[in-house]
Amino acid sequence: MGRGRALEVLLGADDIDGDLAERYGYVNRSMPDAELDGFVEALAMRIASFDKEAIAETKRLVDVASLPPDVEIKPEWDAFLAALDRPASQTRIKALMARGFHRAGDVENRLGFHVGQIGR
Repeated sequence: MGRGRALEVLLGADDIDGDLAERYGYVNRSMPDAELDGFVEALAMRIASFDKEAIAETKRLVDVASLPPDVEIKPEWDAFLAALDRPASQTRIKALMARGFHRAGDVENRLGFHVGQIGR
């Protein structure tokens, strides 16, 4: 996902359906729920049939090429935690909790929508 789309996702804080997430590169693939279990089972079985050392080395090399080093992750995590402590964030979180956040229902199913409704 490029910078523009990343900013749209992060700053927009809205729900993204599977097809759009796939187009943006946010997820590997989008498929109907009824097909998911079969796909995952077949993929897992296929990968499990390969040499374990080759799998581990492939994962390691992909991580080297695509993950930031640990030293870069900590400042990002610290910034996220600091943002949660800000009064504006605490107000928004309390409003979401009052609407049903962390309980089965509409807020959990459409969190992005509800995040966008608070503060209007």
